[in-house]
Amino acid sequence: MQIEKSISDKYLKTYMAEDQAGSADLIAFPRSTEEVAEFMQKANSQNQHVVTVGSQTGLTSATYPTNHAWLLSIEKMNQIISLDEQTLTLNVQAGVTLADIRDYLKGTPYFYAPDPGNKNASVGGTASTNAGGMRAIKYGVTRDNIRGYDVVLANGEIMHVGSLNKKDATAYDLKDLFIGAEGTLGVITEMQLKLTPRPLYEKSLILGFASLDGVANTIFEVVKSPVQPIALELLEESGIHYSEQFIDKEMPAVPGQAFLLATVADNGHAGLDYQLETIQELGNKAGAIEARELSENEASEMWQIRDNILNGIVAQGDWKMYDPVVPNHYFTNLVIEGKRLGEKHQVKTGFFGHAGDGNIHICVMRDTQSDQEWEATKKAYEHDLFTYVANHGGLLTAEHGIGLEKKDYLSYFKDETYISVLRGIKKALDPKGILNPGKMFD
Repeated sequence: MQIEKSISDKYLKTYMAEDQAGSADLIAFPRSTEEVAEFMQKANSQNQHVVTVGSQTGLTSATYPTNHAWLLSIEKMNQIISLDEQTLTLNVQAGVTLADIRDYLKGTPYFYAPDPGNKNASVGGTASTNAGGMRAIKYGVTRDNIRGYDVVLANGEIMHVGSLNKKDATAYDLKDLFIGAEGTLGVITEMQLKLTPRPLYEKSLILGFASLDGVANTIFEVVKSPVQPIALELLEESGIHYSEQFIDKEMPAVPGQAFLLATVADNGHAGLDYQLETIQELGNKAGAIEARELSENEASEMWQIRDNILNGIVAQGDWKMYDPVVPNHYFTNLVIEGKRLGEKHQVKTGFFGHAGDGNIHICVMRDTQSDQEWEATKKAYEHDLFTYVANHGGLLTAEHGIGLEKKDYLSYFKDETYISVLRGIKKALDPKGILNPGKMFD
């Protein structure tokens, strides 16, 4: 196993671009589950903190190292092991990226459903945050698309959780415990991913609205209709503008200030046409200015624009993003409140999100504030934002996790009994507290 004591800054910072590099004494690059186990046994015997890193695409500083940690990079665990068509399972190492999986399956009749915006994310990293993405409205989040995996515990023991069986009532469900745990309970190494048969036909359309009111009504009607879109995304003019600048493309000409981008799929033209017509009719009843079906090329470019909204915002300068989720009927209310809070705290905002499942991405962007003013503005904004979300039955994070960025707000959403149980689980699986310490909760 390759171990280096000279560590590149790319491992000492995350996508959040912290002001200072973190603190780590070495970095290891295992190539197998057995090598991870060997590394963890040594770390455990020396009471050494370990932070597992993947592609560094996370949005909560969850892999930021402190206090001379040992880094464990899974990037060389990048093998696609096998495709089992009998169980529709893809066996991969945790360092394989979403792009790798997409390319591998391109010539097959199958696809891996989770579709987070950054396709360079490692599949192990997406499991650590239970990432969602655009297709979650129909196919679920990462948790719903993993059959099982190998995980190395803090003491170096190897355990397999989950199975290829479709039903399981055999004791506690440990598979879901490690997914979304942000590397605090174990190191996921090899995974069995659920594949989905690729539908024969797919089509996208975009609906333009003068305001968010029409968008809200359309979302509500689509979700309760027989139509099951693959994706249903809210886009706003500001976010689209940043993305268009970043990738030098323009969205198809559709009038409006707020937009719904929908993709539907079916194995027959009649079913596809029914879904398209239903969404257009529901949009028109809700006041859509225009509903436009997109050609294959237009759809490809429109989804590129959607995927690059965050990159466009990042290119503007300092920023911070939140990913709260609320019950669906409060979705557009949350956008309106996020805008109001931006005006209250005098900070630029940008919004985009998964309209079908109540998950909005809210970005605040630094303008002319000093360092001190910028920190104070973020704190004031997120306090008001998370208070509103909690009061409306929402949750702190839908798909990015807690990490360091949001852990101060966990108590807004979970009471002390709940947090005490979390601490108990952590202590049971990692009694020395060596795995990713200080993340998620203290």
